[in-house]
Amino acid sequence: MGYVSAVPVPQPRARAATASGGAGNRRSLAAGLLLGAVGAAVVLLASGQTWAEGEASVGGGALPLTADGQDVTGLPAALAIVGLAALVAVFAVRRTGRLLVAGLLALSGLGAGLSACLGAFDRAALDEKAAQTTGDTSATIDALTHTAWPYVTAAGGLLILLAGLLALRYGKLWPTMSGRYERDGTPRPRKAARTAPDPDRPEDLWKALDRGEDPTRET
Repeated sequence: MGYVSAVPVPQPRARAATASGGAGNRRSLAAGLLLGAVGAAVVLLASGQTWAEGEASVGGGALPLTADGQDVTGLPAALAIVGLAALVAVFAVRRTGRLLVAGLLALSGLGAGLSACLGAFDRAALDEKAAQTTGDTSATIDALTHTAWPYVTAAGGLLILLAGLLALRYGKLWPTMSGRYERDGTPRPRKAARTAPDPDRPEDLWKALDRGEDPTRET
């Protein structure tokens, strides 16, 4: 008579699917962190570069003036900082909170990119500098040119946006920073009851006195 085992045989395909799922989660996590951090760094760096150049007429001559990204608009840099904070907060919250923070991360990148693109054609910052430099409120800039730095800033915003989209799609599978510190519901082991000191052992009496106990009191 044949023998039939009741123990289920492990399925190689199931193990492979689980392993590939874990590897995919790790890849999405690494990609999200890299895109968010690099994108924020690019935005902050490019916002401090020269975005526009021009000349203001002063006493029959031309005074060269420049405006960096912070002069044109401070929104991309501010949103990059918000994006960095959201990127860290993604791992501190879970469930609905994680979705909300991931959405904030994506919106930060979108806003940084759009505001940088709009600032690529701005001339108000240089006109204001011309008015301050010449003392003539009607002074304007001639020979106005724009650099490529606004578009570099927009590219950084796009990276932050991609990080936010990854967090929205895969964030529920990512680990939580506080997860390893949370209790798993199992009762903590109780400390062993401290036995009364042995009167015949002086070292026990001294240890009890050091702990602030009365070795002569019966328990």
